[in-house]
Amino acid sequence: MSQDLRVFLEQLEKDGEIKHVTEEVKREYEISTLMMALEKEHRYPVMWFDKVEGSQFPVVTNILGSRERFAKAMGVKTENISQEFGERVKNRFDNLKVVENPPANANLITGNDVDLTKFPILKHFPIDAGPYITSGLCVAKDPETGSDTCGFHRLQLKGKNKLGISFHSRGRMWEYFRRSEERGENMKMAICIGVHPNISLGSQASVPYSLGKFGAIGGLFGEPLEVAQCATIDLQVPAYAEIILEGEVLANVREPESPFAEYTNYACFRSTENVFQVNAIRYRENPIFHDITPAMSSEHITIISIQREGDILKTLNQNLPNIKAVHSPLSSCGIFHCYISMKKIAEGQPQQALLTVLGMDHHIKMAVVVDEDVDVFNEQEVLWAMATRLQASKGVMILPNCMGETLDPSSDELSRSDKMGIDATKPLSGFSPKIEIDKEAQEAVKRLYKYTK
Repeated sequence: MSQDLRVFLEQLEKDGEIKHVTEEVKREYEISTLMMALEKEHRYPVMWFDKVEGSQFPVVTNILGSRERFAKAMGVKTENISQEFGERVKNRFDNLKVVENPPANANLITGNDVDLTKFPILKHFPIDAGPYITSGLCVAKDPETGSDTCGFHRLQLKGKNKLGISFHSRGRMWEYFRRSEERGENMKMAICIGVHPNISLGSQASVPYSLGKFGAIGGLFGEPLEVAQCATIDLQVPAYAEIILEGEVLANVREPESPFAEYTNYACFRSTENVFQVNAIRYRENPIFHDITPAMSSEHITIISIQREGDILKTLNQNLPNIKAVHSPLSSCGIFHCYISMKKIAEGQPQQALLTVLGMDHHIKMAVVVDEDVDVFNEQEVLWAMATRLQASKGVMILPNCMGETLDPSSDELSRSDKMGIDATKPLSGFSPKIEIDKEAQEAVKRLYKYTK
């Protein structure tokens, strides 16, 4: 399987999933405004903007905008994407394949020639503090163990060679920087723009701190991740990245960064206010600048949803039998709510599932368990189960003052959040039967569909 984004885009082009805009568009607001309008119409094409004001490079957006696209990238059925993700990231390939002369070596800019403003870095919404790189896959190493990590962080354009960055997720990158700063050292980091969807998705995998993310990403490809050495720092990055920024996060330096239109659909003023100094830029011939529309867009959220579902499925299946499906809906920003369907064979199992899920991920604020006859990907069915199978005094548990998500505007000043677990399953016996449609009649009436058109 090719690990090159360009090969993936060529396939999308053949499949008619890419729409080209040939007239010039502005850097401020126009692209994100169009993408949010398409979102309201439930349309998720990849949009390719050939001409962006003040730049010679095209912008491509919505590459990660649908489950179907992630499934195509992994070569699986859409309905199996979350389960496949959870299984594949366990099948690690820690022996990376090194590519000696990666495509991004075509252009190298260093020193005073570094100029980020040549790239089509967009300002997406009026609330944003400035233009932001939204698809920057940040790569760094643990200064103590050497384990690699990668993940997406918002990057505010502050100057020709300077970006603001926030590690508010308090994940591995935040911890690696904390360890570097404690040693009085800048943290070497590379930022990759334009990578294969499997790399984007694999970067979200939950792996032990002692293990690197690159091995898990290889599991999604079913082979070792292909990497290449950076030109100016001791880091390896995905070999076929379109654009690579090399530099360091400065120790003991803080500058205002924010507000930014986050995935919660609220302006976020919270930030760790870190600063990334760009010392070198490498890029391919005719590089493709990938932009992710921020705020509550499908491209911003779908990747989070798939990762959460895969990790939750993996954990639940280790502890409980008969888990049927898990869904983290877009309505909850792909991260705050979780719906679980299961075949209950003993009372108390839903509560066990709820405690497991609420305890495994500090982002999850509400988990709902329903019976196997409820489609968790159909939110109307989940709400129906809650309406007809739940009595709050018996089926609701509340856990106050838990560790929460910093970007949740309803969390307190210490990022604490209450959590709620809901058992919306039927009792094992003595409950009213659900109305079913006769299966023979269901087939028979298909002949009558022509009269309904």
